[in-house]
Amino acid sequence: MKQQSSPFSPTQLRQLVLQQQGLLKPQQGQGAVARVVRQLGYVQVDSINVVERAHHHVLFNRVRRYQPDLLQQAVAQQQLFEYWAHAAAFLPMEDFRFSLQRKLPLRAGETHWFSPEQPLMQQVLEQIRQQGPLPGRFFTEAGSNQGGWWNWQPAKQALEQLFMQGHLSVLRQGNFQKLYELTERLYPQCTELTAPSAAEFARHLIERTLQSQAVATVGQICYLRKNCKTQVQQQLFSAVQEGRLCSFAKDGQVYFYSPQLALTDKVPDKVWLLSPFDNLVIQRERLRQLFGFDYQMEVYVPAAQRKVGYYSLPVLYRDRFVGQVDVKAERKEGLLLLQHLQLEPGTRLTEGFRQALLKALKQYADFNQCQRIELRRAAPEVQDWLATGLAAIG
Repeated sequence: MKQQSSPFSPTQLRQLVLQQQGLLKPQQGQGAVARVVRQLGYVQVDSINVVERAHHHVLFNRVRRYQPDLLQQAVAQQQLFEYWAHAAAFLPMEDFRFSLQRKLPLRAGETHWFSPEQPLMQQVLEQIRQQGPLPGRFFTEAGSNQGGWWNWQPAKQALEQLFMQGHLSVLRQGNFQKLYELTERLYPQCTELTAPSAAEFARHLIERTLQSQAVATVGQICYLRKNCKTQVQQQLFSAVQEGRLCSFAKDGQVYFYSPQLALTDKVPDKVWLLSPFDNLVIQRERLRQLFGFDYQMEVYVPAAQRKVGYYSLPVLYRDRFVGQVDVKAERKEGLLLLQHLQLEPGTRLTEGFRQALLKALKQYADFNQCQRIELRRAAPEVQDWLATGLAAIG
């Protein structure tokens, strides 16, 4: 099948992606969190807390006046559930059926990360059945009171395997601690669902990806998913043949998109500080291909080898990535540390960019409950450029 060249200019392509990512027109009002997660398809859960956790940060950039309790409310109201996308994530409740595509093979013997002993899994399940939702720590504390028959590592593996199989689901307490509960008790409306066929699941992946990413390759649609590439390719080919989808070639890659795709939202003169786990940046190769931005989160890089810092946020200005900033919230002191601000070569230090960056930093500091901002490291001209504005914030 011969591919046409891209019908979109590079600028149009970037802006379409930002639009479909929900960054150009934040949601507000009742149900805003659920609408954002539905648009994105998932919001990744992460426990790193040098600043506010990633799942809250993703929503902060897409929901006006976002507060973490809004996510907790959406989960409590069963608009969202927690399971696995390409990683642990909050997902729209209407997608619950599609989680069976991963759960049922695990129940049938497929392994996730480990293979806990079946008797121990049954013991864990029965304990929760009798006592209700329990935190993981119960199984170490119980050991000292019940003859030591629990051992933390095997018990943790049993809990995680039961969760991945779908027998258990997760509740979150205010401090982010997991509670495990029987899925049949927590989501009684979700126990009689039929698993999707391979073709249905492929169509679901395609729909969710193109809805949230505007354009995508087969590899991007199947990102960190097992055993789906052949079906996705077949479904894409059929959709293009029938005119339900279109495709184009760019830099040796074939991208797919909906023929209804059109830019409807204006790109504001704004800076976004994005989480390393943000849906826009999580696929690093895609980020390079579409935005020309080479980004690496350095949490797992040895300190001596880091180029920017432990937890650096991509800095997006209008429709271009212009740098990174390594951040840390000193919450007791109410101080947001900008440990290293590094701008991309050629970034112009205009007054418009300065004002947009200062506004974004102030909003991000407020989000992290910090009243002051301190810039520790940047090029001398960048420090001078920002100094007066940062002083005014603090």
